[in-house]
Amino acid sequence: MKIGYPCINRNIGCTANSTFRLASYSDENLVSKVESNLKCLARILEYNIRNGLLFFRISSDIVPFASHRVCTFDWASYFKQEFRELGECIRENDIRVSMHPDQFVLINSPRRDVIEKSINELVYHCRVLDSMELNASAKVQIHVGGVYGNWEKSVERFIENYVLLSDAVKKRLVIENDDRSYNLRDCISIHNKTGVPVVFDSFHHECLNNKEPLFDAVMKAGETWQKKDGVLMADYSSQEKGMRKGKHAESIDIELFEKFMRETKGIDFDIMLEIKDKEKSALKALKLLKNLNLLR
Repeated sequence: MKIGYPCINRNIGCTANSTFRLASYSDENLVSKVESNLKCLARILEYNIRNGLLFFRISSDIVPFASHRVCTFDWASYFKQEFRELGECIRENDIRVSMHPDQFVLINSPRRDVIEKSINELVYHCRVLDSMELNASAKVQIHVGGVYGNWEKSVERFIENYVLLSDAVKKRLVIENDDRSYNLRDCISIHNKTGVPVVFDSFHHECLNNKEPLFDAVMKAGETWQKKDGVLMADYSSQEKGMRKGKHAESIDIELFEKFMRETKGIDFDIMLEIKDKEKSALKALKLLKNLNLLR
């Protein structure tokens, strides 16, 4: 079992997701930001290796505007060596990485222009991971999408558009259950028709479920993953007290996390902590996993 956190490390004094305004786009600005982002990503990985945090979600902004028509610069070739070195570091230290495009990526949209932009964004994310020469266990994670007034037709559109994706995208794409529209059972139904693996989001499952016991739910999600995909990826968070339903916690509630781990004991999966204070909570969770002898 590996533990990780998304995109930002608050300890090291740099960000791997710095960008700029579209109105300021130039190849020079792009090169400058990508160079800075890749250097910072290397520093984050070094920190994670030192501290045993072997799961990390790379920011979608690692290459700003890469999927936008304004970007014609061949960033993958220009930074070929830097991406290779990052990939080598990831492989040698047995780190798992993923990416998670923003919520505007909707391959089940009724609008063709939205679908085309979404596919371009997925191609970009996969190109980042391909440039690092990572295997298929490095995933790109999305939600199923919107309902658009007709749940059944929206599911059909997802399946129809998924089938049309390139093999390079299909080998990395995974879907997660959400807290409003598509629960775990829905995602597994889509998996049965497409083969797309399902990420288990524990917090979303609390908000929207079919009353499945937690252990059974995680097992069912894990069954959607093949050997080439790596072990199941799971997102973990909890409710921020006193805030609207679905608001992610600022810091990990270690007692709740221990309860979650005890209820899923015996299942192998990697955990992404979607908690606001990032590596601070991840280190607390890691300490607990060590005490429970749950680390691979």
